[in-house]
Amino acid sequence: MGKERMAGWRMYSRKQIDQLVERAKPQPMPSAPAPAPSAPIPEALWQSLLDDPRAAGKAKVPIQQCRLADIQRHMLRIECSRCSRIVEMQKAEAIRYFGADAIWKTVGQRLLDQTCTNRTGRYEEDGCWPNWTA
Repeated sequence: MGKERMAGWRMYSRKQIDQLVERAKPQPMPSAPAPAPSAPIPEALWQSLLDDPRAAGKAKVPIQQCRLADIQRHMLRIECSRCSRIVEMQKAEAIRYFGADAIWKTVGQRLLDQTCTNRTGRYEEDGCWPNWTA
């Protein structure tokens, strides 16, 4: 134990310290991006932006609030968050049974409630809990 240095193996050498200092120096920032071209934007581009339905500011309607006629899917699917049961129905059959103007939320709830097995007797907890993300 005579000539061992106590913490010598933990200390950086002078060369290593200089290398760390060089790496820590801030690098020169690249020059600012060039300004936008001064040419005016073509009229056709403006018109295409204004014709985009997202430019109207209308929010996308959640699927559960859509009428059956407005839904683009061929198969309608609803899942119960409580019992993990899944009910699927073709859109054409749903329109035939419930009508094209029926709201998917009410149709899906009726489909789940017709075959629900979780009956507790309490109105707040009775029936299935629809999950509309399916």
